[in-house]
Amino acid sequence: MSNSTHRVQGLNNDEVAADWPAITDREIAWLRGRFAQLDGECQLLWHSPRPLSAAAIVESRGGRVFVKRHHGSVRTTEGLAEEHRFLQHLAGHGVPVVEVLRDRDGATAVEHEGWTYELHSVGRGHDLYRDAPSWTLLTDAAQAREAGRMLATLHRASASYRAPQRSTHLLVARDDLIRAADPVAALQDGLGDRPGLAAYLARQDWQADLQRSVLPWHAGLAVRLQAEPRLWAHNDWHVSNLLWRPHGDTSVVATVLDVGLASPTSALFDLATAIERNAIAWLALEHGEEAVRVDIALALLAGYREIVPLSAERVHLLADLLPVVQLDFALSEVEYFEGVTHSPANADVAYHTFLLGHADWFSTAAGQGLLKALHAAA
Repeated sequence: MSNSTHRVQGLNNDEVAADWPAITDREIAWLRGRFAQLDGECQLLWHSPRPLSAAAIVESRGGRVFVKRHHGSVRTTEGLAEEHRFLQHLAGHGVPVVEVLRDRDGATAVEHEGWTYELHSVGRGHDLYRDAPSWTLLTDAAQAREAGRMLATLHRASASYRAPQRSTHLLVARDDLIRAADPVAALQDGLGDRPGLAAYLARQDWQADLQRSVLPWHAGLAVRLQAEPRLWAHNDWHVSNLLWRPHGDTSVVATVLDVGLASPTSALFDLATAIERNAIAWLALEHGEEAVRVDIALALLAGYREIVPLSAERVHLLADLLPVVQLDFALSEVEYFEGVTHSPANADVAYHTFLLGHADWFSTAAGQGLLKALHAAA
């Protein structure tokens, strides 16, 4: 599936050939027949460097539109509708999210020649982190505090949203295995419906791997999470998914982007994900304690608590979630790379680095320092 002319961000913060070809003028011409927002002559202004789908900004007589295309095996129109309904709920409850655009028949997603398309408004604000990979450190503590406030605002809005679990595991962040009393048994029971993941794990001593790297961190979490309510959450709260506007000497969030990983998890899962995404330089762990920004983690937490108070007990639970928060999503990436893009090398990175390596890092001095600081903030 690789396309050598379109380059995207690789898993090692490098530039690699895209798995998915860039969106073309031919595709935009077809979409023009479906979406009134693509009015008149259209010009492709920018192609996203993100690797898991193809996206572009298109300018037409009616203004600029964000076009995103997924392979049909990854997202169907029904699967995207799950995300779009969540976005519409958030918009109706005061969260500044992008607008999902409808075609002439009222659909928010369309399928064509094996692809699934969605169109959004480009959102207001400055894309300060447009080229930043999802494992890039956030270095501005004031922005981290603001990001925490906006995440809490989103959670207050989503508390009234009711919808079932996502219809796919692919590239969706869940907490099903974290909530399970026996994650190994729960994963084993679900492999029949996940052939790509099953094929990859058949080549690994995965039960022993999880017992060694993950399950020691999981001990006791399932019982503690019983009191943590399910909440539809963003699940990918990195600053590259936020647009910003100036406000005095700092910046505030103007628009929230990309709920592609959203699902019913919990507020603490989402906040733990935000800390993992923004405060740890996963691609530069060789720098030791310099690879973690404890101040960024604490600023995210402090900003969150300005909007939504957290008890000491819940802050302790937040800290204890961090070493395992990647569990379900890392396996989802393994499934994607093995079963969809047929890239065993990327599947290995997702399994050995993102899943096992992230859990192992919390046993290092730097990882322990972060966890201790969060516990102390309770």
